[in-house]
Amino acid sequence: MIRHWKKLSILHKLETTYATDAAPAAADALTTSNVTFTPMEGEEVTRDLMLPYLGNQGVLLAGIYARLEFDVEIAGAGALGDIPKYGSLLRIAGFSETVDAGVAVEYSIVETGVESGSIYFVSDKVQHVMLGCQANVALTFNPKGIPRYRFTVIGLLGTITDLGAMPAATTSGWITPVIVSKANSVMTLHGWTSVAESLSVDLGNVLTPRFLIGDERMLISDRSATGTAVVEARPIATIDWFARARNRTRGALSLVHGTTAGNTVEIAAPAVEIGRPTQGQTDNIVNYTLPLMLCPEDGRDELTITVR
Repeated sequence: MIRHWKKLSILHKLETTYATDAAPAAADALTTSNVTFTPMEGEEVTRDLMLPYLGNQGVLLAGIYARLEFDVEIAGAGALGDIPKYGSLLRIAGFSETVDAGVAVEYSIVETGVESGSIYFVSDKVQHVMLGCQANVALTFNPKGIPRYRFTVIGLLGTITDLGAMPAATTSGWITPVIVSKANSVMTLHGWTSVAESLSVDLGNVLTPRFLIGDERMLISDRSATGTAVVEARPIATIDWFARARNRTRGALSLVHGTTAGNTVEIAAPAVEIGRPTQGQTDNIVNYTLPLMLCPEDGRDELTITVR
């Protein structure tokens, strides 16, 4: 029996105990796109036996885990203070979740006690279970497009089984995003209300599979947040990116996307350094591509995400 790629369901739930199956259900279904799945990553260990004949001796598999990548639309939660459906994914990417009832939900970076999740990846009735999952997240905003999170997740390899049917899944609570545009999006960089062609930010989590005697787990072992902004070139008197790059000047980045309560997301970085600008053009209009280095100002504050 053939299996269809587009018949796909991904369920995710936070774990109470690391790598103990949290049994995600219909309400934990993710709404995703641009999915890439590697069912078995790891190492192949050769035996290198000296034998009286030549030939392939085969290998032993070691440190096997699964990797999953997908996009999630950047949108609100439906009402002020509600938790967005993708909130659990941000938590396994090293963010804490703080709810200000009736106002907003803020995601801030943590390094201790990062949560883990269980994922059921179901591809047309074949289910792959990933346990102890940790993640990295990158954000992209392109005018005339849907803003998206890009999650990269690694997890310990659980069971792989046939199901009689696709699991129940609901899209309830997932909010329709708005297009990135002048009307919906306001970006400021180093105090300049930007005219921008794009913005991308990568939290830069280093995902490390650790397979030791007595312990096996997925870890966020390091972090270095970066980004890229492509902005229209303006006179030097308006904003001098070259001086800021030479002087290693730090300034704030903010992008507020959405204009209505319940469907607004803001990303903020208080101390952004500009890398070496490169000059280009789009539609015969000069632009600059600016590498961004998101630096902590007071420890673990280089990026916050607020949903309101």
